[in-house]
Parts: sequence; structure tokens; C-alpha cells
Amino acid sequence: MPLRFRPVSPEIIRRRLNVILPLAIIDAVLLVPLLLHRFADLDIPVFPIGMTHGLLFIALVALCAKGAYDRLWGWWFPAVTVVTGGPLGSLVGDVVIRRRLNS
Repeated sequence: MPLRFRPVSPEIIRRRLNVILPLAIIDAVLLVPLLLHRFADLDIPVFPIGMTHGLLFIALVALCAKGAYDRLWGWWFPAVTVVTGGPLGSLVGDVVIRRRLNS
């Protein structure tokens, strides 16, 4: 039996991306002090920042995977999110998908 694809409204895709985008921005902001602590040896409370960053990373991967499972975008989006460590891949994926919607 062939798979049936239902047409997806671009508005549904934009709504999902509107949830992913702020999480990716917050995750990127949280990543900066972690990197500063690691490479510049600054005294920063790592545990709460790292824990929040980790939870947001899991949420980003889950949201990207849910969108791929719902066939709103391809599985490349969660893969890029995982490979880049979260926020960078999510931001790049968001930009790529929004450009495809506008063209």
C-alpha cells in the first residue's frame, strides 16, 4: 500500500518553527557562558546553565524530530540539530525551511 501524503499548510510549518526558533535562541545564549567557562576559564555557575542547556537541547531535538515524523520537513533537520549540538543546527534549519516556504 503506497504512503499517502496529506497537503500541509505553510502556516502549520511556520507555527512549529515559531516554537523552535525562540528555544534555539535561548539555547544559543546559554551556550555562550558554557563555552567561556570552558575556554576562557571564567568562574561561571556551570551546573544550572548546563542543565538548562541540556534540557533545551533535548526539547529542540524532540521538536525537530516530531516535525520530521509529521512530514513537515525532512529528517535532515533533527540530524543537523544533533550534529551541531543544538542551537546552531536548529537556527540553520529554521532559515532553510522558511526560505523554502517563501519561494
